[in-house]
Amino acid sequence: MSTVDLPLKPRDFKSDQEVRWCPGCGDYDILNQMTKVMADLGIEKHKTVFVSGIGCSSRFPYYMDTYGFHTIHGRAPAIATGVKCANPDLSVWVITGDGDGLSIGAGQLVHAIRRNVGLHIILFNNRIYGLTKGQYSPTSEEGKKTKSSPYGSIDHPIHPISLALGVGATFVARCVDVDVKHQQAMLKRAAEHPGTSFLEIYQDCNVYNHMAFEYASDRQTKLDHIVYLEHGKPLIFGKDRNKGIRQNGTALEVVELGKGITVDDLLIHDETVANPAVAYLLAQMNYPEFPEPMGVFRDVKASVYEDRLFEQVREATELRGVGELETLFNSGDTWEVN
Repeated sequence: MSTVDLPLKPRDFKSDQEVRWCPGCGDYDILNQMTKVMADLGIEKHKTVFVSGIGCSSRFPYYMDTYGFHTIHGRAPAIATGVKCANPDLSVWVITGDGDGLSIGAGQLVHAIRRNVGLHIILFNNRIYGLTKGQYSPTSEEGKKTKSSPYGSIDHPIHPISLALGVGATFVARCVDVDVKHQQAMLKRAAEHPGTSFLEIYQDCNVYNHMAFEYASDRQTKLDHIVYLEHGKPLIFGKDRNKGIRQNGTALEVVELGKGITVDDLLIHDETVANPAVAYLLAQMNYPEFPEPMGVFRDVKASVYEDRLFEQVREATELRGVGELETLFNSGDTWEVN
């Protein structure tokens, strides 16, 4: 990926379009961190593409001064796959939400992930449909009362991290919109990963689902409700750093340090292990029973879709020569209709 010689600034990535999100929306935080990260990466603007579907998050390409597509509902991964395969030198980002990506777009999402296409997928999760005015979404918790579930949702929610791991994602991470330094680090990690990187960002919809993630964003209490995943380090959390996560057979459990329990008893996080079983266990840790993990769950290497695609084309060309479109049209079973 080519980079520019002159240092870019965050303002270089901000378009001249008026940002039309509700005041106080968590999307502003993500947009601001993205412009900072893009400037730090130093990738040329004409080598960068943002592709989105439908929803509040999907206005994102308008606000980035790069190439972009505001596509149709749920289809951003498919269109982004086409972009990446047509020009693999591009840095291609998919911006989606819990409604766009996990409802009508779920099939598109899982196939892009399982193929390990070189896309950076950022899923804004606010656990609500914001653009259509407050219906429950695929990630809304059971019992959620909304305009479309006045007596409480009876659906079991999708857990995006578990879904991504389940279809073989090679890079999976999570952060919170207001935790700006950590978010920047996760965006950079996602950008640097070859193949599909999947980053879930907890994002506040202050109009229709305000404070849904207060437990993970409130500075006074969050350290007791989340655990940061750091490669090679034990899973310790708590304001006083006195609690941890221990593996007990095929389950994880919260333990308190002291009284015979030491750091050596805790689970050591390894984001590079090939088997995603432990990463999946971490993805099943949900508040309030557990502290919710923030950081990189998995980062492994695997063959990348577009690399294999071009290798296949090269091998076919060596075997059969350069094809001609006219010959292809008139090959195989053809009929002449009178």
